[in-house]
Amino acid sequence: MAIKSTIYKIDLQVSDMDRNYYQQHNLTIAKHPSETDERVMVRLIGFAMYANEALIFGKGLSDDEEPDLWQKDLTGAIELWMDVGLPTEKDIRKAAGRAKQVVVVLYGGRVADMWWAANSKALLKTNNLTVINLPETKELANIAERGFNISCTIQDGQIMVGHDGGTLDITPVILKEPSTY
Repeated sequence: MAIKSTIYKIDLQVSDMDRNYYQQHNLTIAKHPSETDERVMVRLIGFAMYANEALIFGKGLSDDEEPDLWQKDLTGAIELWMDVGLPTEKDIRKAAGRAKQVVVVLYGGRVADMWWAANSKALLKTNNLTVINLPETKELANIAERGFNISCTIQDGQIMVGHDGGTLDITPVILKEPSTY
């Protein structure tokens, strides 16, 4: 018998002073059986960094044709494609051909650094790609529960995550930004 996904109900308050975006989001996230709590929380932080009314969670690990998060316009064209973890260069190039903007959110410390070292040369040529490394995410796993409240305050590129047990700070490292001409 197949193991079912675990469902998380999350009340997320986003206060993004860098984008002047302030909104409450009531989210339902399905945690794939092979997924860790840390990865679920990194997906949530990715959502907070790009939050808007049209951004939704995709099937991610369950479907190779969908990202972890995406945003489509009213015609169905993909405006934002976000993958969390260590996708292959081939998958990133494929996403870059399908979406206006592609974001890869890395985590995992040394493993993420090694992935970037191995893939950066080829990925630097991808014009519509942003690569962000979240170096300190292990503590996020301790926050994850089946239902919880969380707030993300983003200012000057820093993320302060508030939860029932306290706060923690995350400093995203931008490894690559989209090319502009």
